Amino acid sequence: MRVVTARRDPARRRLDALTFALFSVALGTNVPTPLLLIYQDTLALSEAELTAIFGCYAVGLILALSVSGAASDRFGRRALVLPFGIVAGLVSLLFIPAAESLPLLYAGRLLQGAVSGVVFSVANAWLQELAGPDRQQSAATRGAVSTSLGFAIAPAMSGVLAQYGPAPTALPYLVHVAVLVVGLAALVLVPETVHERRPARLMHLGLPPEARRPFRALLAPTAVGVFAFPAVAATLLPLLVVPDGVGVAYAGLLGGLALGASAVAARVGRSADRGAPLGMALGAVGYAVGVLAVVLQSEPLLLPAAALLGPAAACA
Repeated sequence: MRVVTARRDPARRRLDALTFALFSVALGTNVPTPLLLIYQDTLALSEAELTAIFGCYAVGLILALSVSGAASDRFGRRALVLPFGIVAGLVSLLFIPAAESLPLLYAGRLLQGAVSGVVFSVANAWLQELAGPDRQQSAATRGAVSTSLGFAIAPAMSGVLAQYGPAPTALPYLVHVAVLVVGLAALVLVPETVHERRPARLMHLGLPPEARRPFRALLAPTAVGVFAFPAVAATLLPLLVVPDGVGVAYAGLLGGLALGASAVAARVGRSADRGAPLGMALGAVGYAVGVLAVVLQSEPLLLPAAALLGPAAACA
């Protein structure tokens, strides 16, 4: 029994190291979310501009997802995860001067989406290959949990640091970079799993021919709409409900609530036969509560709106 345990420990450490590296990248994606309230003041931005800044993330994400799988098959998992992880840190540093520059805000969110598309897809494939064929489900759970935790913790952490700490538009990013350095250093323990390079078209989603038309006609547009559920809860609604000004910490709480509730609901939504209709119904109710919050200028109503819109994205 001791021999078996000893043999398993190195494999477990490698999985833990890659899982933490994935979390450290995910942590950076929503650090800017509550800070949009500050950017609105420093740059005199409209709600439409702030929503567009947030939406740039989706553009970068989709573009990166379309090429990352084939690229990692050709060049290896480490060859993409490590450099793009480094880029994630550089992007966080880019956001520090972006508090005074609208083009930098757009560029930062676009690059964050690209980093996410590469790292999340390739690292999850890497996790499953490390785990082996008998532990595919466990590896998938690791990837989903670490990513969801990063998404949910980031806005709450960022909001609290910006509200109560020094240098509100710098400290949250510096904290992320510090965590990211530890996460990327942990990749030293993780071996490459692609030993035979498999050249393929870079712009390739891996869809069979019969699935491509439904994907373009239904799934892709739906995905864009579903992305809007937590985005509206975390960004647009706090900007529109301003009786005395929604605090940055409160905005971070809303983002964390929406994304955390989305993570909790993900397993339920996927296992239900009617997950998509349920998600759309939750989204409709969440939007209705959000509209009511805007009309009444009620900060408390933002909480149930976020709690509904987060699970709506996961179920749909």
